[in-house]
Amino acid sequence: MQSNMAPSGMAVTPHHLASESALSVLRHGGNAIEAMVAAASTIAVVYPHMNGIGGDGFWLIVPPEGEPLAIDASGSAGQKATLDFYAGHTHIPHRGPLAALTVPGTLSGWDEALTYSASLGGGSLPLSRLLADAIRYASDGIPVTQSQASATQSKYPELVDVSGFAETFLVEGKVPQAGSRFCQPRLARTLTRLATDGLDSFYRGALAEQIASEMHELGLPLTAADLAAHRARRRVPLRLAHSQGEVFNMTPPTQGLVSLAILGITDHLEMAQATEVQTIHRIVEATKKAFGLRDRYITDPRHVTLPVQSLLEQTPLEALAASIDESRAAPWGKGKGPGDTVWMGVVDKNGLAVSFIQSIYHEFGSGVVLPESGVLLQNRGAAFSLDPDHLLTLVPGKQPFHTLNPAAARLKDGSTMVYGTMGGDGQPQTQAAIFTRHILQNMPLQAAVCAPRWLLGRTWGQASDSLKLERGFSDETWQALLDLGHEVEWLPGLSEATGHAGAIVRHPNGMLEGAFDPRSNGSAAGF
Repeated sequence: MQSNMAPSGMAVTPHHLASESALSVLRHGGNAIEAMVAAASTIAVVYPHMNGIGGDGFWLIVPPEGEPLAIDASGSAGQKATLDFYAGHTHIPHRGPLAALTVPGTLSGWDEALTYSASLGGGSLPLSRLLADAIRYASDGIPVTQSQASATQSKYPELVDVSGFAETFLVEGKVPQAGSRFCQPRLARTLTRLATDGLDSFYRGALAEQIASEMHELGLPLTAADLAAHRARRRVPLRLAHSQGEVFNMTPPTQGLVSLAILGITDHLEMAQATEVQTIHRIVEATKKAFGLRDRYITDPRHVTLPVQSLLEQTPLEALAASIDESRAAPWGKGKGPGDTVWMGVVDKNGLAVSFIQSIYHEFGSGVVLPESGVLLQNRGAAFSLDPDHLLTLVPGKQPFHTLNPAAARLKDGSTMVYGTMGGDGQPQTQAAIFTRHILQNMPLQAAVCAPRWLLGRTWGQASDSLKLERGFSDETWQALLDLGHEVEWLPGLSEATGHAGAIVRHPNGMLEGAFDPRSNGSAAGF
């Protein structure tokens, strides 16, 4: 559970094997970025229903001094992915080859982060060392988690006939049982090639040509030219001037704005002494305001109509806070829906901190597994609209909207915090819950992660847009929220629907404190 350590290094991930991969790199002299690449490669293998090398990723890197850096490693729509290509469809399918229309970007992010690491004096460990655990787990196998078994069972009807899915994720045609051995030999070979030829070989070179050929064979609107044109992008992260310090998050095309806006709005309300009902009501109402900003402005950064950072200035945030009715819930429509993702954090002995998120969008993404490389492809492009007048309309070369957003904070007391979660619309809400409980209400870090959570809208495995409360809240809290006009439903206690959260705090004296989510298969590991 919670881990408090002297300043050597710490990792928090939603799968304990990924935490151990990161820790091993830290023990052998690697920095937080190198440790995160090791964790990212391992979790791509051991949590395949949640993420993979055929998905996208985002980095938020906070050095001990100087400006934080964000890396956008999300792919754009292929040049063949036009509105005409989808003629006859009312929306982009969520499964199958037509759902796999954007370039997988996450490997480019690993590569760009390692380039930045080298500029900081990193690079002490070769790529083959960083990917070694992932290669072994893909080749020799890992025990299937209950999370993977349940996801496979629940999505079996819609995925069993998708190209490559059954051959990869079923065992003798059946859903694998929790605890059984699960091997991915084709993925192991691809990871070995990446370790030998470099991460860039996924986009340019012989491996890229093979992958492009596989995509063509399956009828995807992605080509070798699309892969070759892809590069991860360095960004200046969004930042919020909060009463407790500076909070950072990811730029468009992600909803990082939402996470910061919720904290910015509630910073103008009384949160430190708020009751449980007041805390939930105020954050939920701020969430509705922040989602309104998201739905009006957030898209591919080249298509954003105003500087998003301007929405985080104090005057507009104060106005949004003033518009919240303390005695009544505002009307609520629909959110963006589900998102299957992993958040991970690493802080090293020098104070270099990384908040990282990696995703394939829905459980198992598009469901398409490339026949030779064994790469499961994301379905993030399903976030595009086929309405030519929509903010998120599909255009070749355009980045889709992302729910993903890794968070970090530099606080006035001198501490640094990295935190985040998986879970689509739930990500900014859970971030707000953890930050508010720990930083403003002085709840211990592990307790802030473990405590019952709420969810407005839909996320992993959910179909309704109500306000959902985990069992663990009192009946009195339920009734009070109902009386305020919220449409409330119960979720089971420690429900995966509320995300797999985690956090690390580096205290001013250099001590590290980490917390992982019992809703996941994770750990907080340090030395």
